[in-house]
Amino acid sequence: MSRTVGQRGGSVSVVGEGADKRRGRNETEEERADRKWGELIQEVRVAQTGVQILFGFLLTVVFQPKYATLEHSNQMIYILTVVLGACATGALIGPVSLHRLVAGRRVKPQAVRWASRMTFIGLVLLLATMTSSLLLILRVATHDGWVPYLVTGVVLWYVLFWFAVPLWTRRRYTAR
Repeated sequence: MSRTVGQRGGSVSVVGEGADKRRGRNETEEERADRKWGELIQEVRVAQTGVQILFGFLLTVVFQPKYATLEHSNQMIYILTVVLGACATGALIGPVSLHRLVAGRRVKPQAVRWASRMTFIGLVLLLATMTSSLLLILRVATHDGWVPYLVTGVVLWYVLFWFAVPLWTRRRYTAR
């Protein structure tokens, strides 16, 4: 017979007669995969919206009259930015395609792991797309020598909030 002793941060400690303390959710591998899939899809929706708006904007730039007057180096940055945006879009839409193609095949735990990897790659590509977009915009808007420093500062800001804080939180609060 087991009973709930306490609840902390969403995890439950269960003590049974002669049983060891247990932390975490009492769910099967399939239930965990379903929960993680739902969480992942919500996260992907946010990132997809951002990358699709940015990518759509980028696609229009080449059709503007000013594009022809850009320096060759700025045109190359633009082309790189569009390619990065296309790759980010593909990586962030990938989990949807993966889910659709493997639905009903009893591989949801594996699909969740792959979708999670695709999402992480998509976020890294989104960071690269935003970095090159910012670089291009600031190079065209101003010719000041401080542009690379400003872009570096913004990239560090993204890295702090997209990767460093989450990794620190994971390390700090993950139960051992």
